[in-house]
Amino acid sequence: MTTGTILLLILSVAVAAGLSFYQYFFGNKSRSRLSLWLSVLRFISIFGLLLLLINPVVSRTTYQTEKAPLPIVLDNSKSVAELKADNSAREIFDALTKSARLRDKFDIQPYTFDREFAVAENPDFKGSQTNFDVVAGNLKSINKNKVYPTVLITDGNQTQGADYVYSFSESNKIFPIVLGDTTTFLDLKISRLNVNKYAFLKNKFPVEVFLQYSGNKSITAQFSISTGNSTLVKESVNFSPSSRAATLNLLLPADSPGLQIFRASVTSSERERNTFNNHRNFAVEVIDQRTEVAIVSSLNHPDLGVLKRSIESNAQRRVTVLKPSALDNVSDYNVIIVYQPDSNFRSTFERIKAAGVNTWVITGSSTDYELLNRSQDDFSFRMSGQSEDYLASFDTDFNFFAAEDIGFSGMPPLQNAFGTITPKSNAMTLLQANVRNIPTNHPLMAFTENAGKRNAYLFGENIWKWRMHSYVETKSFEKFDQFLDRVIQFLSSDNKRQSLVVNHESFYNSGDEVTITAQYFNKNYEFDERARLTISVVNRETKQTRKYDMLRGGNSFSANLDGLVAGKYSFSVRELTSNAVYNGYFEILDFDIEKQFVNPDVPRLNQLALLTGGKLFLPNQVGPLIDQLMNDESYKPVERSITRRSPIIDWIWLLIIVATALSAEWFIRKYNGML
Repeated sequence: MTTGTILLLILSVAVAAGLSFYQYFFGNKSRSRLSLWLSVLRFISIFGLLLLLINPVVSRTTYQTEKAPLPIVLDNSKSVAELKADNSAREIFDALTKSARLRDKFDIQPYTFDREFAVAENPDFKGSQTNFDVVAGNLKSINKNKVYPTVLITDGNQTQGADYVYSFSESNKIFPIVLGDTTTFLDLKISRLNVNKYAFLKNKFPVEVFLQYSGNKSITAQFSISTGNSTLVKESVNFSPSSRAATLNLLLPADSPGLQIFRASVTSSERERNTFNNHRNFAVEVIDQRTEVAIVSSLNHPDLGVLKRSIESNAQRRVTVLKPSALDNVSDYNVIIVYQPDSNFRSTFERIKAAGVNTWVITGSSTDYELLNRSQDDFSFRMSGQSEDYLASFDTDFNFFAAEDIGFSGMPPLQNAFGTITPKSNAMTLLQANVRNIPTNHPLMAFTENAGKRNAYLFGENIWKWRMHSYVETKSFEKFDQFLDRVIQFLSSDNKRQSLVVNHESFYNSGDEVTITAQYFNKNYEFDERARLTISVVNRETKQTRKYDMLRGGNSFSANLDGLVAGKYSFSVRELTSNAVYNGYFEILDFDIEKQFVNPDVPRLNQLALLTGGKLFLPNQVGPLIDQLMNDESYKPVERSITRRSPIIDWIWLLIIVATALSAEWFIRKYNGML
């Protein structure tokens, strides 16, 4: 309290005492015991009211002991059970979480993880993926700015996410406990198989196979790829203790259209403990047509290479970069991208219009807007000679196709001439243009559809920066490439718009996330968020049927079909109000990545422990681990002081005391005839 507040409190005591004395003792010759009690009540009530008026702030300091957190994280994936270490894992987890010694020193935090990270309840070791990234990320978030050790009970076999050796903070020690038999067994394994999802009829498609061997003697293995009863490839591969890996690059024929299922196998005459990882099924959808895309530009610009690389990330697309004078056979292309048209494009627009080919016009600082005004009827341009940087914002009302916001608002700006862009037709805006985060009410990217002719417009150059930004944010080009793929898909399709649009893959691997998304549009082709969509999934072999309600998220509906066993499935998506139906098919391949391991990954777990200053332990070393944690002086409990300040006016009980004192005084005076 301040000196002024203390003086006011002293004055309040004096005033309350003086008024009480004057009321009951001044000029009163009979000073009875009753007068004394009444004066005390009057003092309490007056002093309490003055105290509330002064409203001093009272500080109270308490002390709290804060223990260092100790996350104990258990691997709940299926690979632990496959290594027959599930019972041992439960015993170790219980011994650590219930240890009285550890609880005295640490704040125990029990967790489990597989694909997701969760508070430990009852581990069942049925997780379909092992993602260490979620462990590292969540622990950093939960125990932010704290120094703590982590006990990681796992086999170390990772199936998802970035390399966990470098995912954890080096300032917090990791103590892995290895699950499973560390004895090295002879094992042949298809560790990875790379293949495109699509191939073209009568072509050959590449397959890259990585084989691994663990063992102490030299062997010869047979590798083969078959489909149905036919063997397409068969090769011999030699392995030894000094040569434990092999890479095979093969070409397979695409002879039949549709979804083709293949089986890769590696075998030997030696007996193996785990033969499940000797085989891997994969599928390729063989299509009999390809989308031909032409990029026409008289400039050399980084955007051209990025557009070509991004569009061709889908094997169904082939891109040709041309000068305007080299565009002879316009009808050979499904989509033509007109990049920054200038005076060289005078005849190009006429030929494109005559052929009726869908176009994507991209403008920039070198664009001839007078030519563009004469060559199209979708937009009117009144542009100056100055350039401006335009930021993007996603328009959630866009419904020409299932577009996703991939973080456009955080993308670098595109450069275009400064001016006014006015739609002359019924254009649908996907991205709005902003200048320094101020809306311009002009489109940055828009689409039109008139009489079966589809066009796209991007008003800005340097889209290559968007692809680089997407990679920096997500460590992958996938999201940006998928966005461009949907743009090309819209432009290359001449089909009339459907009210029910469903997106799904033709095949999935066992354990993968099986998600089907859908959009429903009303008669005005506006996304109907009130639609009621259901999906019915039928196993073609067992005829078992499952029904789900599709849930809305953003501008689409989705259904998660995780838990389906390997097999062939038909499905039907239905909108209940309009009865619109979409029928489709997909297949789940018999491949369980969690069954691919025969040993725990001891080297990488040991590397993780050494990198963070921790230590690797075996299942029978729980006692030494507890001793090391208890003897580590880095994790002493910390005593913190907590000071709470509260004004007197917030004290409800003080108001109650004042009210009680006034009431008691009044009743006593009334009872004794003093009123």
